[in-house]
Amino acid sequence: MLLQAPGLAPGSARRQAACSVAREATNVRIVTAPALTPGRAGVSGRRILPPSRVVSVELEAPTLSSSPATVSTKKLFCEPSGQPASTAYGPALTGRPAPLGASIDADTGAINFSVFSSSAESVSLVLFTEADLNAGRATFEIPLDPYVNRTGDVWHIMLPDLRDDLLYGYRVEGVHQEEDKDYPGMRHDKRRVVLDPYAVAVLNRRRWGQMGPNLPYGEEGVLGVMPTWPQAAAALPAARGSAFDWEGDTPLNLPMESLVIYEAHVRGFTAHASSGVAAPGTYAGMVERLDYLKSLGVNAIELLPVFEFNELEYYSQIPGSDQYRFNFWGYSTVNYFSPMGRFSAAVGQGAPARASCDEFKQLVKECHRRGIEVILDVVFNHTAEGNERGPTISFRGLDNRVYYMLAPGGEYYNYSGCGNTLNCNQPVVRQFILDCLKHWVTEYHVDGFRFDLASILTRAHSAWHPQQYDQETGQRVAMSSGGAIVTAEGIMTDGAGVPTGYPLADPPLVESISEDPVLRNTKMIAEAWDCDGLNQVGAFPHYGGRWSEWNGKFRDVVRNFIKGTDGPWAGDFASAICGSPNIYANNTPHETDWWANNGGRQWKGGRGPHASINFVAAHDGFTLADMVAYNNKHNEANGENNRDGEQHNNSWNCGEEGPTTKWEVNRLRQRQMRNLTGALLLSCGVPMINMGDEYGHSKNGNNNTYCHDSELNYLRWDQLAEDPHGFNRFVRLLIHFRRATPALQRTTFVNDKDIQWHGELPNTPDWTDTSRLVAFTLHDGKGGGLYVAFNTSHLPKLLQLPKWGGRVWQPLVDTSKVAPYDFLAVDGVLSAEDVAAARRQMAMWTADHTYPVLPWSCIVLQSAPEDPAATSMIKRAAQRSGPAPASGPSGPANPMTWATNFISGQPPTPGNGPRGGASGSSSYGGAYGAAQTAYGSNGNGANVIGSYGPAATATTSSSPAARAASAAVAGSSRSASAPRAAPAAPAHSNNAHVLPPPAAASTGSGSNRSNWRAMLDEQPPAAAAAAAAAAAAAAGSWQLSSLASADSDNEGMTAAERAALEQAMRENEALRKRLGL
Repeated sequence: MLLQAPGLAPGSARRQAACSVAREATNVRIVTAPALTPGRAGVSGRRILPPSRVVSVELEAPTLSSSPATVSTKKLFCEPSGQPASTAYGPALTGRPAPLGASIDADTGAINFSVFSSSAESVSLVLFTEADLNAGRATFEIPLDPYVNRTGDVWHIMLPDLRDDLLYGYRVEGVHQEEDKDYPGMRHDKRRVVLDPYAVAVLNRRRWGQMGPNLPYGEEGVLGVMPTWPQAAAALPAARGSAFDWEGDTPLNLPMESLVIYEAHVRGFTAHASSGVAAPGTYAGMVERLDYLKSLGVNAIELLPVFEFNELEYYSQIPGSDQYRFNFWGYSTVNYFSPMGRFSAAVGQGAPARASCDEFKQLVKECHRRGIEVILDVVFNHTAEGNERGPTISFRGLDNRVYYMLAPGGEYYNYSGCGNTLNCNQPVVRQFILDCLKHWVTEYHVDGFRFDLASILTRAHSAWHPQQYDQETGQRVAMSSGGAIVTAEGIMTDGAGVPTGYPLADPPLVESISEDPVLRNTKMIAEAWDCDGLNQVGAFPHYGGRWSEWNGKFRDVVRNFIKGTDGPWAGDFASAICGSPNIYANNTPHETDWWANNGGRQWKGGRGPHASINFVAAHDGFTLADMVAYNNKHNEANGENNRDGEQHNNSWNCGEEGPTTKWEVNRLRQRQMRNLTGALLLSCGVPMINMGDEYGHSKNGNNNTYCHDSELNYLRWDQLAEDPHGFNRFVRLLIHFRRATPALQRTTFVNDKDIQWHGELPNTPDWTDTSRLVAFTLHDGKGGGLYVAFNTSHLPKLLQLPKWGGRVWQPLVDTSKVAPYDFLAVDGVLSAEDVAAARRQMAMWTADHTYPVLPWSCIVLQSAPEDPAATSMIKRAAQRSGPAPASGPSGPANPMTWATNFISGQPPTPGNGPRGGASGSSSYGGAYGAAQTAYGSNGNGANVIGSYGPAATATTSSSPAARAASAAVAGSSRSASAPRAAPAAPAHSNNAHVLPPPAAASTGSGSNRSNWRAMLDEQPPAAAAAAAAAAAAAAGSWQLSSLASADSDNEGMTAAERAALEQAMRENEALRKRLGL
């Protein structure tokens, strides 16, 4: 039976009568009616049929006069299979318009389907088995009755007894602007089956990187035919009674200021074989390794996109390589409500598509068990459909004019840089985004969101409204004019006086998110810029401080200051340390800040340091290790001739581009990595660490690895375990230290009582453009606090420490020292005795209220109650010792003088060496000369020598205390690490960067700088380390013995002082025994 109703006006009695006949037909062949009016306001003739009577549905496109060869006349991509529908579901019901998506009716258990489309002429619900989906054919196709199954702009139907293994999508018919140029922006394509934007799970293939059926990608003849965009379909909601068991899980609601965020990629976290997990690259695999994150000390993970995306979007062979390009990062969303299916181990093993939902919930639950919050990186600025050449997947085929920001001619605005821009502030889209966020909070218990290119959320939307035209003149007329007809043609409006895309001072979407009661305690983080140059950092609409921001200015300031760039960086660095009050507290915008001087004026200032998400590296740009190893990006592996990626990296390669065997360059790079990490974790605000930076992951200078599914983007668990330079230990301890220090976790900015700034002398900071020193004390409010100093020059600094009555300064961090003495903490690597001994070695400096800071290094000292007995002993010993006594050829020497002379290249002379006679201390200027010689001669650090610990600057003080401490300072601080590391030290490792053995120094001819450097390079690392340790132990033994001899009669020495001295001698003797001396 053929039903055709050409020429019928919508809603007419004849049309309704004809459709009623269709419902009684046993075998029906349905043909859509042609357009009914020139303005295309007509509705097609599809009607709903009882499922038991559907034998086949043949879809024929209407004949359109606008184009002889149109999109609608092309072959359907998913042909109906012709299976009897009665085996899949019961008699169809009308359904409800809300909620959108597929949901279970609480009363009947039937599945309600609801989808928005304001411009569709007809909609069909398409059902698939997985086999038919893979074959590119529809299993069942049910046309919806526009008079029964449409409420406003929402199409709906309810199916009882529906098989739960089926998948679904929609076929939407309407105008395509290529068919009729009078309707710009409309892009319906009846050939396609499109995804429900509210789908809770998506299936198109099961395993990462798996090819799909050979279906067209984009417009035919433009991107060709590829198996990289297989037909996708949505899973049905889980049946009643199958709810995930959260076992009482509740939101952690950690204070924002307490967070240490770890930016991670689900697949990249465990994809490498060395991860050792059962299901690499999956949610389940990540669960297996969560204990590592807990031990690291982070308490929040920010996951790169986990919404459904197509990893094969860019799939192509990289020119000149056997590698292929992938969409690895996932910043190109296909569906926003569903977890990425190919991140699910269960789905990959054949489980239903919705198994990915439970697997992701398990990940969140396990994170919460470990005290770790989950923040999702969400991309509401564009979709995977791209520009007009991209594929029709979902939004474009449903209602292109509503979902995307369009120009009057139907062109896509491209504020995202990815081909299209979501129309975020359009009411329907705004509600869609709100519903999505609330879905992830209520259904998945996520704790927060980071919004990619969030400034797009503030832009005015485009809007199309129907108009009336006179039938004769074609002129637009008032709605009340006689002889006018209503057409479906839309006219672009400017949003009540605001042009499309203009940044709004009060963006409706951002306000709705900020004020939504369900999202009230959810953390919101904005990447407050977009690809059209709108930068809102410091003035993103925050509605009472609800939003924090990625602080890109922090990144740039820290990089520039740490590498020693001329400019205002010292003052800017000090501000960054404080949490950027110039950005988040100051309500007076800079004259060059367009947004803050215009629409964003009301949002400038008024927030605390926790508004600043601090980072020095992220997934975009150089890794931490590459930041100190490359001056320029090296993105050749991306296949774009190195044109892609950020040009301004503010990096410094420390003297040589890329990998090098020069240990002095590698040593400096290790120090700079610690300095950058110290700046990050010692600053107020909320720090974020990029995955892999905690062990020094390198991407070989590639700063845009979005397309690599390879070791470039994988966490290397094998390298993490090796940790040859002790950097992972340093990062872990510094994270734990930060979390245990309330003074660094602030909701308000510091004032003059909290912090004081210093230079080489207390309270004398240098904020000039050539300053390379920033030092400060931070009070904890309980009488204690920290002294922190960053020296980013190529010269050492002898800093005078502020005097706090009744307290002393104890070393905690010194990035110039080799591991594990770069961070003094009892952690299984260093014992309590090791830490105490190391602190005593520096006590002569701190007792004199001084501390030597080597070039390109950072120190952290802790204030502790003074021990009067220990302080008295140190001072008495200093007064007695002075220069070492003269002796014969075999007598003791002053090792400090020998070390200084050796580093400065002075040849050893008779009576002045490790086995020689007396020698005095060098001058303050002499130490500078030594450092200048030792730390490079080309002015830019190209030949920088690695750290030699306190020995390099120990004699910069002429005080008796410093001279008395010279023996211990000269070598013990580094030698204590040598016995542990020397046996396994790799070539040119940090543990080999020690003073050469005394015998080598006494050879005479090898004393100049070039010769002793060559000698060090020739020295086997383990042997060099052991020999240096032995020299240091001997030096320490001599100095302690001389102190004990001077007080052998106990005159003037208290019992406590004597006990402390004896303890130091016992520790030194233990060190000598370990070395076999």
